[in-house]
Amino acid sequence: MRKRRGSFRRLTLCPGGVGGVEPIGPSFVANRPPPAENGRPYRTGDTARNDVTGPALGLPLERADTLLPADLLHGGELVLLLLKPSAWFILLGSLGTLTLIAGCTAGLLVLRQWLGIMAFDAGQLLSLAFTLAGLRLIWQFFEWLSRSYVLTDRRILRVKGVLRVEVFQARLEHIQHIEMHFSLRERFFALGTIAFATSGSAYPEAYWVMLRHPIAVHKRILDAINRYGGHLRMN
Repeated sequence: MRKRRGSFRRLTLCPGGVGGVEPIGPSFVANRPPPAENGRPYRTGDTARNDVTGPALGLPLERADTLLPADLLHGGELVLLLLKPSAWFILLGSLGTLTLIAGCTAGLLVLRQWLGIMAFDAGQLLSLAFTLAGLRLIWQFFEWLSRSYVLTDRRILRVKGVLRVEVFQARLEHIQHIEMHFSLRERFFALGTIAFATSGSAYPEAYWVMLRHPIAVHKRILDAINRYGGHLRMN
């Protein structure tokens, strides 16, 4: 099959978790080659990219089998987009707690100096504050590490959770509408959040938070839904 200009690559995953890369053109779905006799998916390249035009989006698609829980993807399901939140998620997600720690520390230092309260040492207080801040950042790092966002030709998925893994999945044809949110802190770093609501739901049920290139990601999702899942209502 001749590779068309402007086509992109996607990963085919079989139930055993073995990945392969296949180029996708306008007639790919109807003419996809059959798997090899040993059960491994058909492979036509050694690398994968999930960008069609514009900025490169997301992670290499072959990492899906290492980032996602085992057997999450169905046999023959094609991964179109694999994302994680921006690394700024680690700092911005901890910002409230870090501000609280800094405020409490500063307040205690002021009370110590103005009121002459010597019940604690300033150095020890600062050490405690830095320790708490470090622990908060470490926890947020694990939160970032646990999050994966996946768009396939059948579903939208969100995986998150450090101690307890939570998986949201919805078929493309069941997506009622998509919302985009840009908080103040996200706008400072050119990030955005995409929210998904399914049929029968009045409110978003899942969020892809703090994404890089959120508008390009939003367009990619709309293209996939309109191609594989039918008509979509946008907010």
